[in-house]
Amino acid sequence: MNVITIICDTLRRDHVGAYNVGRPLNQCGSDAAPNWCLPTPNMDRLIERGTVFDNAYIGSTPCMPARRDIYTGRLEFLERGWGPLEEGDYDLPRQVSGAPNRSIRQSMQQNEPISCLLTDHFHLWEQGSGNYHMGYTGFEFVRGVESDGLYTDPIEFPCPLGDVMGKNERHWRNVHFIRQSEEDYFCAQVCRKAADWLKRNCTHEDFYLHLDIFDPHEPWDPPEDILKDFDPLGYDVEGLRAAAPYDLWRRHYTDEQFLNMRARYAAKVVFLDRWLGKVFDALDDLHLWEETLVILTTDHGTWNGDHGRMGKLGTHQYDGCSHIPFIACHPKKGHGERRQQLVQLVDLYPTILAGVGRPLPPKIEAKPLHGINLLPLLEDEKSPTRECALMGMFGKSISLTDGDWTLHQSPVESNQPLYWHGYHLARFIDYDLGSFSEGRRPVKNCRSWDEPTSLHNRKDDPSESTNVSTSESKQLARMQALLRDELIRLRAPEWQIKRLGLE
Repeated sequence: MNVITIICDTLRRDHVGAYNVGRPLNQCGSDAAPNWCLPTPNMDRLIERGTVFDNAYIGSTPCMPARRDIYTGRLEFLERGWGPLEEGDYDLPRQVSGAPNRSIRQSMQQNEPISCLLTDHFHLWEQGSGNYHMGYTGFEFVRGVESDGLYTDPIEFPCPLGDVMGKNERHWRNVHFIRQSEEDYFCAQVCRKAADWLKRNCTHEDFYLHLDIFDPHEPWDPPEDILKDFDPLGYDVEGLRAAAPYDLWRRHYTDEQFLNMRARYAAKVVFLDRWLGKVFDALDDLHLWEETLVILTTDHGTWNGDHGRMGKLGTHQYDGCSHIPFIACHPKKGHGERRQQLVQLVDLYPTILAGVGRPLPPKIEAKPLHGINLLPLLEDEKSPTRECALMGMFGKSISLTDGDWTLHQSPVESNQPLYWHGYHLARFIDYDLGSFSEGRRPVKNCRSWDEPTSLHNRKDDPSESTNVSTSESKQLARMQALLRDELIRLRAPEWQIKRLGLE
């Protein structure tokens, strides 16, 4: 069986048709969580063919830690944060296509699936990661997004307010040179290349295609005709920053600016959906649905006003970022059905390998897989998955949900002991690292969240606005015990339990 995985960066669950339960954008006040009804007809096409997972969650955050989860089948935040794949990792593309640097002819002779990465996600290449394309039979990188230093020409070009000296200055410079029509937008290029790749490679016995699309990640710069469907002002909003700050929105925006920023995000989702349709059209034309598993999901959501926040600060906390869309279209199983079991991004690893008929890597006692093969769940709605879902960012708080309750456990005040596992240097660190010894580095002066430990009743309080840790002391103790047991089950480092005050 063929497998296609589509990762759309920063895609909110409530913006996908399968999960729409809200109101049109123009009916939402600035203080309301953006539960908007968006036209996403192409993502909706997957609903009829596929299985919608209603309780899918992230694992490690933010962007690249989430991809480490996907590529290794492990919750990497338990040991490290942002970083490249390391030699000891049984990374997904190599498990699909065999030894690196093998020719396509050799792979076919060994009955190994052909694999390909198509992406505009610069993070996969930049300093601090840089090797996520290795192991694929082939890959193609659409350049120009965000901090990609593609063009250096010292010319005058339009750069939105607030970004002249920021990382997005490179994005706008690149756009100035690249973008002449809708087809030149980055997600459009990735989707068009994907459709072309399918036409050229559909005769392979089995293949694995991984689409990693940066949209709808900021900067939110959709075509203005789509933007005006959500805000008639379009781009004509005085003093608006071009990228959302990772902060409380009222510190930066007027109500008018804030509404426009949320409109930009919504328009970006609609534009993404339009071009995903080109990929799905190719699957139609080539009759590939009958022999292909297609999975659509994201690495995390984003704050668009809920809890007063913007951007992806504290990504694993609260549903807006942690509760994600996840739709799987199997050729024969689960069509038009929904599943309520808890699933996570780490489940992609064993599911993809099972889909292309490849075995799991040899089990190593020190590094067990944390992911679960979801194919049995597509066939049998009663197939079990996990008792709880664990989420977090390295060195910060850890979140746990059992579907009914959610715990956000903050570390002890010292946030010690804390260790970075692995040889490679970290990226985006604001703490001190000690000398490398015994496979890890001690970490000092690492700040946790400012928020205290909190407990939320998901049924009575789906927006998680009320902390009931004091009034529900028995439930708090139960969830903390569940978190401790889950850390032990996953063979997390013993220092995680101490750091969280769960001894």
